[in-house]
Amino acid sequence: MRILILGGTVFLGRYLVEAALQSGHEITLFNRGQTNTELFPNINKLQGDRDGDLASLAGHKWDVVIDTSGYVPRIVEQTAQALKHTVEHYIYISSISVYADYQELGISEDYPLGVLADPHVEEINGETYGPLKALCEASLETILPGKVLTIRPGLIVGPHDPTDRFTYWPHRIKRGGEILVPGSKQRKLQFIDVRDLSEWIIRMAELKKTGVYNATGPRDVLTMETFVEACSPNEAYNWLEDEYLLEHKVKVFTELPFWIPAKDEKSAGFMQVNIDKALEAGLSFRPLSETIRDTLAWLEQRSAPFAHGMTSLREQQLISNYSQR
Repeated sequence: MRILILGGTVFLGRYLVEAALQSGHEITLFNRGQTNTELFPNINKLQGDRDGDLASLAGHKWDVVIDTSGYVPRIVEQTAQALKHTVEHYIYISSISVYADYQELGISEDYPLGVLADPHVEEINGETYGPLKALCEASLETILPGKVLTIRPGLIVGPHDPTDRFTYWPHRIKRGGEILVPGSKQRKLQFIDVRDLSEWIIRMAELKKTGVYNATGPRDVLTMETFVEACSPNEAYNWLEDEYLLEHKVKVFTELPFWIPAKDEKSAGFMQVNIDKALEAGLSFRPLSETIRDTLAWLEQRSAPFAHGMTSLREQQLISNYSQR
């Protein structure tokens, strides 16, 4: 197949390219040429900007476009209009953040979506990200009816993850010592290795699948206890209660990645969405141990500071104060 990837040099995009090349497809990248320009020197690259500079897309045809970089409806609409007569299939990478709330467990693809009070807002933040993605989905269906495959991933993890939400834990646990772990040992987790997601998306492209799919993992229930034990079973884990962490103003999900307090009813289902539809469509998962191992190997080559996580001083103070209560 001839595949156009919008983006293609950061995290999911780069792994989509690798998966597509591994399957023998012909790849073209369209981006601004500003990030990781050394990647994939032997594939076709078109330079431009999705907001008003799409001229380099003219005169080409592709079997499928994979949109990894669409966040604002107005800009996504420009791209879709430019490509609607030159691509047969549009794959849009959305997010499970599109849902209106997570009060229910097992949210499926037909659950209500988030809505913006002002649909013309273009500032992307924690409140607008999901509803903007939902508007992008709707715009694509209007412009390309019957041609769109919408993928709603959960947390995407693995080597080259710029968020460090997953990465924090194997890195912290490898350092050893007294380790703070938040909340209940049985708290449920969901995430997907970027390579599993990429390989599945390419298979879905080959099958010309359309519709909407939640895409996260694993197949079976994963708890926080199972996760940290998979990182290392022999460490000194200190399980600190939600109430104590909230009392000390620990930042939810950022200072301690993966942590959602049990009392946060609006977010209870964020890491327990239904993925039956994707499983039936062939989504599969590598062992968790492989994701942990490869993420740690990548970290050995990285020098950038962590985007999320807790400082050692803060962690040890919290553990010490808790034990003295």
